[in-house]
Amino acid sequence: MTDASSHVARGMVIVGAGEAGARAAMTLREAGYSGTVTLIGEERRLPYERPPLSKAAMTAVEEPAAATILSEAQLADHGIRHVPGVLVTGIDRSGHTVLCDDRTRIPYAKLLLTTGARPRRLNLPGAGPDNVLYLRDFSDALAMRTRLQPGRRLVVIGGGFIGLEIAGSALARGCSVTVVEMAPRILGRAVPAAVAATVAAAHEAAGIRIIAGVGLARIEREGVAEVVVLADGTRLVCDAIIAGIGAIPETALAERAGLTIENGIRVDERLVTDDADILAAGDCCSFPHPLFGGRRLRLEAWRNAQDQGRHAARVMLGATAAFDAVPWFWSDQHDQTLQIAGLPDEGDTVVTRDLGGTTLHFHLRDGRLVGASAFGPIGKVAREIRLAEMLIARRAHPPETALADPLVKLKALLAAESLAA
Repeated sequence: MTDASSHVARGMVIVGAGEAGARAAMTLREAGYSGTVTLIGEERRLPYERPPLSKAAMTAVEEPAAATILSEAQLADHGIRHVPGVLVTGIDRSGHTVLCDDRTRIPYAKLLLTTGARPRRLNLPGAGPDNVLYLRDFSDALAMRTRLQPGRRLVVIGGGFIGLEIAGSALARGCSVTVVEMAPRILGRAVPAAVAATVAAAHEAAGIRIIAGVGLARIEREGVAEVVVLADGTRLVCDAIIAGIGAIPETALAERAGLTIENGIRVDERLVTDDADILAAGDCCSFPHPLFGGRRLRLEAWRNAQDQGRHAARVMLGATAAFDAVPWFWSDQHDQTLQIAGLPDEGDTVVTRDLGGTTLHFHLRDGRLVGASAFGPIGKVAREIRLAEMLIARRAHPPETALADPLVKLKALLAAESLAA
């Protein structure tokens, strides 16, 4: 067995070369850390962006390339040691080393786990790896786009962000698309009902069939076609099946190391695990959010992965601040954007504002703004959601009448909060 400590100094090691891991590695350098930074990735690719996998990677005319976060030149310029195609199989906490499947041991002073999440699999008679596709990485996206050909019939199981984005991309490629959601409506966990209804209407207007509130019975084969059989007996004959029914945090490595698991790797407000020298960030961890009474969250979002990766890097270097960034989600649906700031489900009151063809929803709890959500053209939505995000961060209590009045600028409400502070 090779001991990497003979040629790699004990420094900062990051397991997981996705958004959170790559941002953490860069932040360590930007913050002035001069020791060894090792970024270990299971895929044999440079770190790349994942949001395009369900959108641009699907709809590109030519076969796409991965949208890299860090190039070879950037990694070299910043002295980041990238170890691709390697699976970390264990953590020796007492010896401060990680164990890899290529039989190397890499020592660490501080360790950051950014292992992400994997797609939840269908537990359904007839569902198997040969007839149900899932999207996790770039290779999955390449395999999936070969199935999205003009005239093909596609069934998407799951009406969440990923399922709907894939449905929109498939429609753009000329497929006939049906989305099946077992819950009473699409986007049930993430989006207020009024916003979800607007998104559903946009998909249906574009030509996507949505079936909600019906369970799944089984998958059958009918000649060269697949058949998704619903609980009410409906038979959906198709050429391809894609499932997007949620994600499971990748915690196996942390579990083997004896770290606490609670809807992901359990970390404190600084993103530190039970072990003071091991942190976790991104989709794989759950953390208490100070803006929402310490409610423990696990966020599967691009912005969160970026923010937590950067924050964890600073904590690895001695920072003690709590992670308190306002949650922010976005999703491209056809030619419109769905954006959410804060946690709408924390609210007990909803106030709406007419943006001229688009409705902005404010979510308040005991008068305090805790969430905002909207679906529409990015030019109308993005700036308003950004200002709402800033108000949420300030724990603002704006008057409901002001929130409802489109003539009252959110920027003015933000300025009033600054003066009152």
